Amino acid sequence: MPKIDPRVDEYIEESEDFARPILEHLRSLVHQACPDVSETLKWSMPAFEYKGILCGMASFKAHCAFMFWKQSLIESDAFPKEKTAMGSFGKINSLKDLPSDKVIISLIHKAMELNEKGIKVERKAKPKAEIVVPDILAGELKKNKKAAATFEKFPPSCKREYIEWITDAKTDATREKRLATTIEWLMEGKRRNWKYEKKR
Repeated sequence: MPKIDPRVDEYIEESEDFARPILEHLRSLVHQACPDVSETLKWSMPAFEYKGILCGMASFKAHCAFMFWKQSLIESDAFPKEKTAMGSFGKINSLKDLPSDKVIISLIHKAMELNEKGIKVERKAKPKAEIVVPDILAGELKKNKKAAATFEKFPPSCKREYIEWITDAKTDATREKRLATTIEWLMEGKRRNWKYEKKR
């Protein structure tokens, strides 16, 4: 028995007229290629799972998209060299824009194999910019151990909020005022936007 999700039925029914036959066809091919696949919704779009996310599809006002979760690990001439939209096959406006059923089924089998082997896509984390404490703040923190201790315990995002607030000041007078407030709040263990934080 195919594992059908009624939410996918609703998604297809609510799609544009041109999109319905495309989505139904793609859905049928996924089930044909992978009888053990399960349907679900991911990011409000139909997705197919088999030992992890396998592939997904989406419809928009003027085109559809079909995407393999691990496309970067699948070699195929079926994938357009230049991406024109989200998805593995670019913008799909009709069934004619899709590769042959045989090709799509072959790609689904390759995606299944990757999941069966537990092969993951390496996500390269972007190196975070180093936090540079301006001299004006560094000098004041040296004079105040309590404020410095609070500042050191803060995550990078909280440190940046204080640094940007001070360095973005338009005049020296404003900068000095913000610096004094920063030290005062740090002594109280407060973050830059403490006024807007929900009370627990």
